[in-house]
Amino acid sequence: MKKEGVDNLTSKIIRAYYTVYNTLGFGFLEKVYENAMILELQKMNLHGKRQVPLKVLYDGNTIGDYYADIIVEDVLIIELKAAESLREEHEAQLLNYLRATNIEYGLLLNFGKSPQIKRKIWTNIYLGKSK
Repeated sequence: MKKEGVDNLTSKIIRAYYTVYNTLGFGFLEKVYENAMILELQKMNLHGKRQVPLKVLYDGNTIGDYYADIIVEDVLIIELKAAESLREEHEAQLLNYLRATNIEYGLLLNFGKSPQIKRKIWTNIYLGKSK
């Protein structure tokens, strides 16, 4: 997907995020926000898959398993948090998800006391990715 398409997709996801945040506020478990985000994405005719298994490979062997909260249109990973604030380890988690897939774009969305959004891009030339 071209950058303009990803930017448009990102804008729609952020609108969905603020709709959910403004409706539910903070204090729920991440699973509640995940379910609400899927519903909002569907309203926008976006396809989101939740709890997508990701394998971490090393030397051709699976050495770990992750689960991405939501993958939208197979081009963007959403990692949801319900924390007081985003921390470096949250960003590292999203980057690891991007590194473990062929997906280059990610959004870290926090449903804390104040809404927080971080965008991440990862290009891994060793996996054949390119911008």
